[in-house]
Amino acid sequence: MNKICILIRSIAFGAFAALLAAAMPLTGWAKDTSSALAAAREKHEARNIRLLFSPSITDGSIEYKVEDGDNLESIAGSFGTTVDLIKASNGLKDDLIIAGSTLKVVTAKFSILINKSQNRLFLNKDGKIFKTYVVSTGRNNSTPAGKFTIEEKMVSPLWYKVGAVVPPDSPEYALGTRWMGLSVKGYGIHGTKEPGLIGRQVTHGCVRMLNSDAEELYVIVPGGTEVVIED
Repeated sequence: MNKICILIRSIAFGAFAALLAAAMPLTGWAKDTSSALAAAREKHEARNIRLLFSPSITDGSIEYKVEDGDNLESIAGSFGTTVDLIKASNGLKDDLIIAGSTLKVVTAKFSILINKSQNRLFLNKDGKIFKTYVVSTGRNNSTPAGKFTIEEKMVSPLWYKVGAVVPPDSPEYALGTRWMGLSVKGYGIHGTKEPGLIGRQVTHGCVRMLNSDAEELYVIVPGGTEVVIED
């Protein structure tokens, strides 16, 4: 009987060891797959941005023939895009355009979803994820949740903090190179002077981005863009 018990225990242990051994490679495979998927996503999203900023006519853009009396601001307003994006996608160095010439104009509708628990900002194009950015959000859940819009866009504006007005050249300046103010007073999406803190919940409630990311987003989204912030 004892030999039988020992035999059963040995078989059971062997089966458990086999299962454990089988599970270990699976865990490594899952990690590798996750990393591969993340790399593929980043590659795909980088291509999205390259095409958006190129003269190529893709989904969500048109070739527009410039008419007499047109200017970049009026064209951008007519199609719900930005002057900066028209200039970027057509390689324009200034605002001069000539009647009869053609321009690529982006007609797609962009929106933003910010997930506080992931510290991610998702830029959506016509309802589909177009680019993912790592951001910082508010400590102690201080970033407000809800549906907002971008109400103002400014390049390195004065920072009105409690009891002081801080200029962009001050070492205390915290807004980075771009500011996109939301339709909730005192909150916005902006750059940073502390890139090492991106990806953490460390702000007073605003959404911080790397300056390069904030500059990129600033070019793409017009005023009035919908911003949804979720927990």
